Amino acid sequence: MKKLVLIFFTIMNLTLFAQSTESIKDISQELKKQSKIDTSDKTIYDLLTVFYEKNLQADQEEMTPKDIQQIEKLISDPNTKNLHILMLFLMYQKHISQTAAVGKEPDSKFQIDTMDILERETKEIFGKIPAIIYIYKAEALESDHQKDASQNTVVEGLKEYPDSIPLKVYSYINTHDSTIKDDLIKNHSKHWMVQQFGIK
Repeated sequence: MKKLVLIFFTIMNLTLFAQSTESIKDISQELKKQSKIDTSDKTIYDLLTVFYEKNLQADQEEMTPKDIQQIEKLISDPNTKNLHILMLFLMYQKHISQTAAVGKEPDSKFQIDTMDILERETKEIFGKIPAIIYIYKAEALESDHQKDASQNTVVEGLKEYPDSIPLKVYSYINTHDSTIKDDLIKNHSKHWMVQQFGIK
């Protein structure tokens, strides 16, 4: 998966929650205790949607300085609701980017555990799982060689987000369905994932 621009990590110190000393489950519980839960506040859900639309769904990455500023503002505001979801998401991003930067494989157990938590929390709080969670969960399961579970996640994601280009790409890779391939070539040939996987 394409590496996201992670400039905003310079404004936050996640070493307080070092993976080596605590499991992500323990960390998530601690973050949730400190977070103000509000099922009516969709700010974090909307932000995850922006991440998805500008980094995964768009033909090329479109994150702007304004988007980064919004993240900085949310992290620094003690009144931000459901902040634990954003913090877990950013920890996941940091792990993926750091391992990729040094050419290492990410910790698939950490990936799966984090995505399971984010899937549960977003569904419980927002009533819907963001598209980016389906995509990252499918990747985490694939990384852990759980191909069937990964494919099932893609299928479930496409039920909720039938226009998701990344999910269509993974579905095509899994099934070699010519209908999906035709759609990707005809309608999304400039998308970075279509090009990355050489679908033509």
